[in-house]
Amino acid sequence: MAEYIPSPREWVRDQVELYERSGGTEGTTLRDTGLPVIIVTHTGNKTGAIRKTPLMRVKDGTTYILVGSMGGAPTHPVWVHNLRVNPAVEIRDHTVVQAMRVREVKDEAERTRLWEIAVAAYPPYAEYQTRTTRRIPLFVAEPRS
Repeated sequence: MAEYIPSPREWVRDQVELYERSGGTEGTTLRDTGLPVIIVTHTGNKTGAIRKTPLMRVKDGTTYILVGSMGGAPTHPVWVHNLRVNPAVEIRDHTVVQAMRVREVKDEAERTRLWEIAVAAYPPYAEYQTRTTRRIPLFVAEPRS
């Protein structure tokens, strides 16, 4: 079993710890916004360690849309690189934990449709895209079969 390495960011560590300690009944919203988050457990592409990242809860039917916005920063969040190398993830959505597989969205029509869903769920994504020259990546997480 790989080692779990908590995030270097205190708020991320605290969010993940509260979410998991409570079994998904607390810490389920982003800081004080009231907006729902999920916990994505993934594997570090360099370390092979277990990493856990709270992301906005954006759903499309039974799938989740994972948005690599990082607030419009000039670089991708580290988890984007991890998912590109290791697409097997686990998603905790409140009390439900599912093994899932991600794929990066490359098809333009699919990307446009999913981006609209993401922005409807969390409107700041639209502003984040204007802050950066990089294209914010989207991933779809689907149940593993």
